[in-house]
Amino acid sequence: MLKSLSIQNYAIIDELEINFGSGLNTMTGETGAGKSIILGALSLVLGERADIKSLFNQQQKCVIEAIFGKPSKALEKILKQNELDSDSETILRREITSAGKSRAFVNDTPVTLQLLKSIGEHLVNLHSQHETLSLTESGFQMEAIDAIAQNKKLAAEYSELFATYKKSIAALEDLQAKQQQAAAENDFISFQLNELNEAKLEAGEQTILEEEQSTLSNAESIKLSIQKVLNVLDEQEFSVQSLLNDCLAELKQTAQYNKQIAETKTRLESVAVELKDVFRELDNLSDDISIQPERLAEVNERLLLLHRLCKKHHVEQVEELLEIETQLQTKTTQNISLENEISALQKSIETNKIQLIKQAETLHSKRTKAAPLFSKQVTTLLQKVGMPNATFEVEINTTKNSELNDTGFTDVQMLFSANKGIPAQGLKNVASGGELSRLMLCIKTVLAEAETLPTMIFDEIDTGISGEVAKRVGELMKQISAQHQIICITHLPQIATAGKQHFYIYKEVKNNQTRTRIKLLNNEERLTEVAKMLSGENITAAALATAKELIQNY
Repeated sequence: MLKSLSIQNYAIIDELEINFGSGLNTMTGETGAGKSIILGALSLVLGERADIKSLFNQQQKCVIEAIFGKPSKALEKILKQNELDSDSETILRREITSAGKSRAFVNDTPVTLQLLKSIGEHLVNLHSQHETLSLTESGFQMEAIDAIAQNKKLAAEYSELFATYKKSIAALEDLQAKQQQAAAENDFISFQLNELNEAKLEAGEQTILEEEQSTLSNAESIKLSIQKVLNVLDEQEFSVQSLLNDCLAELKQTAQYNKQIAETKTRLESVAVELKDVFRELDNLSDDISIQPERLAEVNERLLLLHRLCKKHHVEQVEELLEIETQLQTKTTQNISLENEISALQKSIETNKIQLIKQAETLHSKRTKAAPLFSKQVTTLLQKVGMPNATFEVEINTTKNSELNDTGFTDVQMLFSANKGIPAQGLKNVASGGELSRLMLCIKTVLAEAETLPTMIFDEIDTGISGEVAKRVGELMKQISAQHQIICITHLPQIATAGKQHFYIYKEVKNNQTRTRIKLLNNEERLTEVAKMLSGENITAAALATAKELIQNY
């Protein structure tokens, strides 16, 4: 249960500490005094999002701390799984700095907001006026029947698997779209790839062929030119070689007399050797070069093919064509890989669907079994809150064609009738505000038993009721509080007097600043407060008598 709540620097609260007791705790006060602000602070420490605008003093941090009693076994498991201390008390703390940074702690250990919220769900069930409207929504109705059917864990597993299933279907559709696009391009890619493969391209061949083409195209001129050079070098009567030999003979005779002439002779001998090599190479080249019209035709044809392919693919070199060939081959491989990926994903989706159907069947079966008991329990409680002729039914059907959704294939609808002889219908059509409030109270009561929550908080559950009905609601809350701690904000004296502890919330103006204050009323103060709730500030004797009677009745 919630033992205490400490609030510092939040909204119009500078500093406040509330020590709650077991059983039913009622909270009253004028409108705007800060009752809902206190619940807002509690919501923050239970994991709701923070707003820097909620700080009382913008220069200081806000600190909210809630101390709960010994954790349940389910909560102990969560604490241990997250390496958090599990003691005789569970302490939740939330800090909001002036810069807007929020920090959360459980038993003085920093935790994420998500974990704080998860832990809070095992400690408190908080019901506000706004939540009553959710009673008509299918999501709330499904959660309620799942709580009664003990489906929470299985429903969470199913929901997670269904999310994966939907993502897989989306991924499959994306892959199939890519495959369809690839199929449209495939013929063209195959044609291009085959054309390049058949060309049997080789790196560097274009340069080699162009050089060979140049040589073959000018073979006759080249041979004639070489022959002229050979004649000059060594084949004429006064060839270069013969003249060089004469020069060497002359220098040989005088080299012994002059060192410089000897050096020059040596250099000239080197020239003679080099000249012989040049002659030999030109002679060999002349033998190698021949006029080959057939080969020239082959080279021209090959170069024509290469130039055509380069122009077609908007490139200039064979090396670029080879890159394109590799890219086309990769695309073809990717298309094959795409087919394999689609096949594997289809199998995975089918496996997931089989598992989903199996889990959905289990969920549906448990919901179907739980519905009659839930209906009976709520209907019994409705009679206790002044609706003796009310009927409540939970109708369980399958979705159209048993189509799977994020909760299975179950269609849940809560039906209600406040009057005898009137068939039960959907809540949106038949329930007034006061009826919805009482119905929500009854449903929450049954859910609290199913979920074994230690603390239930009701923020003005009495909307739309008064008189004898209010008294019966108070009696029901008193009855529930024997098993659960209840904290109830109310404007009705019939409910306020049902409380074991009665807190009064009021405003105090100090130094031109308004602050919220809270006080645990003693017997005399409680009598006065209830009398004011009955007659206003001018308390009458009749109001005092009625207040005393209401208090004594509990």
